[in-house]
Amino acid sequence: MKNYLKYSLWLTLLVFVILVGLYWLPGITIAGHTMRRVDLLGDLRYPKPEEAVSDSDSIAPLPVVKPTFVDTCRTGLTCIEDYSDSTRRGMSLFYEALNRISSGNSNHSEDNVVRIAVFGDSFIEADIFTADLREMLQKHFGGCGVGFVTVTSITSGYRPTVHHTFGGWSSHAVTDTINFDRKKQGISGHYFIPVKGAYVELRGQKKYASLLDTCQQASIFFHNKGDMQLTVRVNRDDEREYSFPPSNALQQMHIDGHIGSIRWTINEADSTLFYGLAMDGKKGIILDNFSLRGSSGLSLRGIPQEMMRQFNRYRPYDLIILEYGLNVATERGRNYDNYKNGLLTSIEHLKNSFPQAGLLLLSVGDRDYKTEDGELRTMPGVKNLIRYQQNIAAESGIAFWNMFEAMGGDGSMADMVHTKPGMANYDYTHINFRGGRHLAKLLYETLIYGKEQYDRRCFYEKE
Repeated sequence: MKNYLKYSLWLTLLVFVILVGLYWLPGITIAGHTMRRVDLLGDLRYPKPEEAVSDSDSIAPLPVVKPTFVDTCRTGLTCIEDYSDSTRRGMSLFYEALNRISSGNSNHSEDNVVRIAVFGDSFIEADIFTADLREMLQKHFGGCGVGFVTVTSITSGYRPTVHHTFGGWSSHAVTDTINFDRKKQGISGHYFIPVKGAYVELRGQKKYASLLDTCQQASIFFHNKGDMQLTVRVNRDDEREYSFPPSNALQQMHIDGHIGSIRWTINEADSTLFYGLAMDGKKGIILDNFSLRGSSGLSLRGIPQEMMRQFNRYRPYDLIILEYGLNVATERGRNYDNYKNGLLTSIEHLKNSFPQAGLLLLSVGDRDYKTEDGELRTMPGVKNLIRYQQNIAAESGIAFWNMFEAMGGDGSMADMVHTKPGMANYDYTHINFRGGRHLAKLLYETLIYGKEQYDRRCFYEKE
């Protein structure tokens, strides 16, 4: 019988030589992603992580402007850096608003609530992170309800914090490549056009986060250039019909009561655009999530200022939180000057639209990638972007929170992925709801600590 063992040996050697030789092939890029090179000798060729070359030469400089006040942080806490000046567009306005509702001395209904808007990307979509931050703040300062909800979502039941059903709507978002009129968009970067009989229903729930099963006020926001009629059904009781004459401004219709569910049905809507709904409390904390998948934050500057100012009449925010960066950071990004200039414009746009609001910019969180030797490491471009974001906060005179540092710094996203149970997804970029709760707790503790420090400073200044 013929011996084939030598052929197997030669085949094995040939495969080995080919795999070793693949290392010398140039990098292949597909859809903007550079494929990792094959390197069987990587463990011998590359230094250990602690011996690796530092990426510090690619890091942007620290802000020239120093924070107006630096709290003495307790161990384990990443404090907010407040770069606000005499314009007071940092955290002081928010802390004062919290003191206002805590005292209970106000005679005006709007002074009984503190409103927070969180603008962000896919990191917080579906109410990840904001759901738990809302719950923690509402438990401490009072409040109920899920806040602002767009008329439609990607899928029914998209947000676990509210039962949301709808039908009969044409949905338009700023991320659409066609058929989007930027002049028509509302605060969330969307607008919605109904057919006759279109409906949308919100119903409270108890399964994820507390204080969301009922609310005290339900609202719908629209702009009707022609006559508009709708019916409202609260708690699945009898329907009531309402009519609205043409208007040149944003309108809000609201219903008061002990509301567990509310269904809005459009009977007639001549030249009417709808923007969203809300379920709120009349006292305590209201927190709105304005997440937009794929956004870098620059689209905020394209929302018509008059529209933003009209939303401010109905929802005057005390604090606006900005969470962006996932769609900006690149693996080896060094120069983010264009992004910096664009985000500065967006921040100025928000300042002019919401003159009573403080602003807090969150840094991008950790984002990991696999090196050529297969090790998970923080993208160097992420660290550089964080310095740019820190400079943006300093230059615009607002507050800054280093979420990357709060998460644990280098490699923290990989740690969140591999912990049991996992707190992040295997793209090493996005957190899940467990991770959202973890980060929300960190920010909540930071906000409470910051308020305590602010109150202490105010007390000493009066002495």
